[in-house]
Amino acid sequence: MKDAAIFALCALTGLQAVAVGFEGVPDTPVTVKADASTGLEAVYVLSSTVGVTMVYESAGQNDDVRWYRFSNLGGAYAEEIAAVRQGSRVTAQASDGDMGYIIEEGSRRTCYWVCDYSRHTLDLGTLVPASEQNCGTAVLEFTGSAGEIPFYTINGRRQTISRELELEYTSLQFDEETFVYNTSAETHGFESVGSMLNVTAPLCDTSFRLSGDRFLSAWGRGQSIDSPSMTATTVEAHTRATQQQREVDNEQSSDAGGESTLGGSAPCEITFEAAVTDAAVYHEWQISRDPEFGINENTFSELTFDYTFRENGTTYVRFVANNAEGTCEYVGNTFEVFIGESKLEIPNAFSPEGSPGVNDEWKVSYRSIVSFECSIFNRWGTLLFSTSDPSQGWDGKHGGKYVPAGVYFYVIKARGADGVEYNKAGDINIIKFKQGTSSGGSATTPTE
Repeated sequence: MKDAAIFALCALTGLQAVAVGFEGVPDTPVTVKADASTGLEAVYVLSSTVGVTMVYESAGQNDDVRWYRFSNLGGAYAEEIAAVRQGSRVTAQASDGDMGYIIEEGSRRTCYWVCDYSRHTLDLGTLVPASEQNCGTAVLEFTGSAGEIPFYTINGRRQTISRELELEYTSLQFDEETFVYNTSAETHGFESVGSMLNVTAPLCDTSFRLSGDRFLSAWGRGQSIDSPSMTATTVEAHTRATQQQREVDNEQSSDAGGESTLGGSAPCEITFEAAVTDAAVYHEWQISRDPEFGINENTFSELTFDYTFRENGTTYVRFVANNAEGTCEYVGNTFEVFIGESKLEIPNAFSPEGSPGVNDEWKVSYRSIVSFECSIFNRWGTLLFSTSDPSQGWDGKHGGKYVPAGVYFYVIKARGADGVEYNKAGDINIIKFKQGTSSGGSATTPTE
């Protein structure tokens, strides 16, 4: 038979095809579902085809059943083989080795492929880490036999059946919530194995176990081999930066430069943290005003450290790590910290007693002030209040009592993150209110 168009329709026309049975097999056949595009009902893997009888149950007593076999050339070159019918039962002898078959019953055709596993026997020999490893990939050298198991579609296209081999080893998995690396079990599947295996490199020292295949496992004869332990060389890390927030009502915010979300008003305190894998023997944080890190202002070898940014402009921070041999390097994302220009605005009046919660404290309004000294005096030069913290204000008291309404004087010396020096002096007017009433209701009257 050489009509390829007819046989391309195998298992796709007529009634639902009936599965084929096998007699005389030493182990239960493994059925592998075939994609519809192959034209095959299924692929059957037998531990051996020697002396095996194939059995087909006819759908009708009167239909003629004819049996064909085909090789890697496809169904167009199928040849008829002898079939014996007893009632609805039709049998034929399986050929030794791999072979495709077609059962034709009226307008219905059932096409399938039989693999003789004895021609593709798994033999797991040895598994050894290669002497040279790549960053990010573990290379293992394999000796033995675990190659592809091929079959051919009705049109003669070569395809393969997965052995479903499994490679197991230990690695590390990062946990975002706890910000640590934890041990994890890794499994990689392989359809087949040649002389080398490549998998994602482990992040800790580990040995590898190769086991399978699916067919031997189904027959209770699965194999496994273990490799010697491999020292981890791949370096990985996770980093984060957390800015300490200040709840200060008189400090002005500053829009960050570029895409930076860190920084604002100086002094700006940020905690930098890194979590690293086992192979990261050498590591450091780098701080630079150069986005290319040509010159580093500071470096820190600690995984976690606090840093206070006091200079106007953008500063760049990144984390780098290397393994002991210097063959694998990790360079983290760059954090940008933008510190805005300084500002200092000074009020000249407030009312400490008359309007609780409203203008009842004298405070400067500021941004990026890194040095601050403020003193307040009365007209006779008596020091009433002093502070080195610009977030602090004067409540209008001296010695625990409110001072009288009137004019007072301040002297401020400050320096901004941008280097601007502030030398300020001026007067402060304290305004007080008296509660009074009139015929029309209540009223308040300012007094000095």
